[in-house]
Amino acid sequence: MVEAVQGAGVVVTGAGAGIGAALARRFAAEGARVVVNDLDAAKAAAVAAETGGIALPGDASAIVADARDALGGTVDVYCANAGLGSAGTEAAGEEVWARAWDVNVMAHVRAAEALLPGWLERGAGRFVSTVSAAGLLTMIGAAPYSVTKHGAYAFAEWLSLTYRHRGIKVHAICPQGVRTDMLDAAGSAGDLVLRPTAVEPADVADALFKGIAEDRFLILPHPEAAGFYQARATDPDHWLAGMNRIQRTWEQAR
Repeated sequence: MVEAVQGAGVVVTGAGAGIGAALARRFAAEGARVVVNDLDAAKAAAVAAETGGIALPGDASAIVADARDALGGTVDVYCANAGLGSAGTEAAGEEVWARAWDVNVMAHVRAAEALLPGWLERGAGRFVSTVSAAGLLTMIGAAPYSVTKHGAYAFAEWLSLTYRHRGIKVHAICPQGVRTDMLDAAGSAGDLVLRPTAVEPADVADALFKGIAEDRFLILPHPEAAGFYQARATDPDHWLAGMNRIQRTWEQAR
């Protein structure tokens, strides 16, 4: 058991399935009180019933006040997990870009804005951002997803460097492929790049809890992502050439 979350009031957005449901299950198993949020009310209710949690369906951008009330006045841990796997190129419609930005970045910003005054007053709070390895690297065939996940990672990083001395813990979860509906929706690009090494949602929850126990910011359910990230930073042209080879392989197979 991880002492830091026992009895904590936890919110998990996008928790009706996939990584979010796995996080809700794990937090509940660790003794936390969990609010299960999802746009799909039936899915939220099902996971809440399974975990002994509280279902709070609706848009993840505007649930902090209701979640706080549901938990008796305090949110101790907020998991900004809801996300969109928006595919497309630079030519994706403006509405696609705007929706990806709103869900993958601004929902995190709004949650932090609502939570931080209370957390800073208390000197404690934990913000968990489900980013993606795409936020450290990139993803072929998915410009809106890649760009906004970079934004989500940057915001989590900024929160950590700005508030860690004031008791705020931040974790950025950056998995590669995870066996979820989002992976299925990624189509042939996901099959080529992500599916061969895909892990289960429960593996992502395990990685987070290991990171919480070790007080680590960056959570890598696929440890090899660290090497890819280092290669990208130290020799970006070589890394980009390698990614371009994957792009061409994908184009030829389509």
